[in-house]
Amino acid sequence: YFENTMSAGPAGVIKWLAIVSILIVLLLGLIILIFGIKESGDAESPLGFFEGAWQSLMATLDSGTMGGDPADAWPFRIVRFAATLVGIFVISILIGSISSGIDEKIDELKKGKSKVLESNHTLILGWSEKVFSIISEIIEANSNQKKPSIVILADRDKVEMDDEIRDKIEDFKNTKVICRSGSPLESSAIAVVNPNEARSIIVLANEEANADTYVIKSVLALTNGKNRKKEPYHIVAEIKDAKNMEAAELVGNDETVFVLSSNLISKITAQTCRQSGLSVVYSELLQFDGDEIYFNEEKSIVGKTYKDALFAYDTSSIIGLFTADEQVLINPPMDTVINSGDQVIAISEDDDTVKVSGMSSWNIKQDLFNDSESNDVKTEFTLILGWNERGINIIEELDNYVAKGSEVLILADGAIDIDETLTDLKANLKNQRISYVKGNIIDRSTLDSLKAENYDHIILLSYKDGMDVQESDATTLICLLHLRAISEKVNKDFSIVSEMLDIKNRDLGVVAKADDF
Repeated sequence: YFENTMSAGPAGVIKWLAIVSILIVLLLGLIILIFGIKESGDAESPLGFFEGAWQSLMATLDSGTMGGDPADAWPFRIVRFAATLVGIFVISILIGSISSGIDEKIDELKKGKSKVLESNHTLILGWSEKVFSIISEIIEANSNQKKPSIVILADRDKVEMDDEIRDKIEDFKNTKVICRSGSPLESSAIAVVNPNEARSIIVLANEEANADTYVIKSVLALTNGKNRKKEPYHIVAEIKDAKNMEAAELVGNDETVFVLSSNLISKITAQTCRQSGLSVVYSELLQFDGDEIYFNEEKSIVGKTYKDALFAYDTSSIIGLFTADEQVLINPPMDTVINSGDQVIAISEDDDTVKVSGMSSWNIKQDLFNDSESNDVKTEFTLILGWNERGINIIEELDNYVAKGSEVLILADGAIDIDETLTDLKANLKNQRISYVKGNIIDRSTLDSLKAENYDHIILLSYKDGMDVQESDATTLICLLHLRAISEKVNKDFSIVSEMLDIKNRDLGVVAKADDF
């Protein structure tokens, strides 16, 4: 029993100190009673039990009271001295225990184990390099909100997370960021960050090889948790491997949107390398700085056509409809009728600028429109430098757009064996031929021999297998510098799309060119 109470922490120590102090005070009071000890030599009667115990208690709690004891009462002094010695030890241990308990409580708070009291917050489960971009964008989106907050739960030290976020993000504006330590795979840990009152939940894939299994389990802990709310969650989760998408959707319960990040980046890479300026459009739409995409339900246009909706807004551009039965219609037929519960999909400066203008006259100049179509499709030549698993998706995406007879040349390190992969890929392509050259992408003579100026598009991929993130990005940057030097030498602007693994290195590679993304 003694061991169990002592292991309970400061409370157990204080309990035993109280017991010892009471016993000693009672014992000293009993000694005063038995021996008839007086407070002074000329006192008429000895002290009673309760008065003796009280005087002993005072000496125990305050050793300074001994200085005022009468000089002719040595028995009384001896008892008080014993009480004072006991008090020195008791009070010292008591102060130490209380101090230790406070320190433990502060350490516990630093570990981020306390329950989050915020509501209507954005909840992020998991940790990766993407978290800093996500926080930055949400901060920008929250700039017109009242007391917004972001809560992060990850299996990392809270102090480390706080320090990293403050190091990467300079201005938090009006948004409060709260970090908590705990496993996003456990319902008990997730309960600490108050998911039932969160406005939206983001589940990030970590850097582990089997990251998707962690994401799926985190979503399962949310959707099947014991204390989950009755209303559906608004969850967006990241999946890296398409093979895991089916299993993920089984646990999503129709309340989770799974983003196949690798496939999405591959498509953006393929499309931005082909279309001049498209990278600027994507950057604008996918950032909350400037104009972005919003959904808005407007009762005044219910019963009208999509064509009417296009002209109803002056500060926004309508690009489609999100129907009441959750169908997304991008640029539907002009005679599509807008029903109750349908939302317009708009490009606008902010969510509060998607408003009908009330205008009835637009002064359209019909003579400025040209309805002719161009069928001048030509073959395209694409150069891919470096290789990783995204290369397959990029080439397959390109095959949907290029003319028959187009070509792709891949230059990659000889240590990477992609011959078998390319054999399977060639069988599925309709419009492109693939060539593969083994070589070093940062060797200038090798790059010169390829004659990069003869290619319509250049895609620079990061090496991921067997290479550190920083080393891989350094290789990409060196290759990018060589390409820009070749571009200046031959006096031709290259269309280059480069992949960076660490967001910190992106600023080193960025230049103000629409075709260099």
